[in-house]
Amino acid sequence: MENEDKLVPAAMQIIINAGDARKLSFEAADAIAEGDFTTAVELLDQAQVKVREAHRQHTDCIQAAAAGEDLPYSMLFTHAQDTLMTVNSEYRLVRKLTAVFQRIDERLTALEKIDIDAESGAV
Repeated sequence: MENEDKLVPAAMQIIINAGDARKLSFEAADAIAEGDFTTAVELLDQAQVKVREAHRQHTDCIQAAAAGEDLPYSMLFTHAQDTLMTVNSEYRLVRKLTAVFQRIDERLTALEKIDIDAESGAV
């Protein structure tokens, strides 16, 4: 029972931190859609802190099991692991999309500048 008591708070912290990271990642995706890359990066930096904290909690439990601590099966902990893996994938995808869309935006801005310069006769 003592080891089960350890898994429940750990699982809840993983779920809470992963959920916060998901919310921040989706807010970053909304910022990308608005072309606000500065806000997107700030939100993703905050999400990264949450993912790392969730991962730390997860790692602590895995290390305890590897050290021989008998941790019982927990459906809640399994859910927490699944949530963490999914959110980490979402976070990484939004982080990558930020870089892609930022690069596209930079290229379009450069092309627009060329068009404006051509129309004004500047070279």
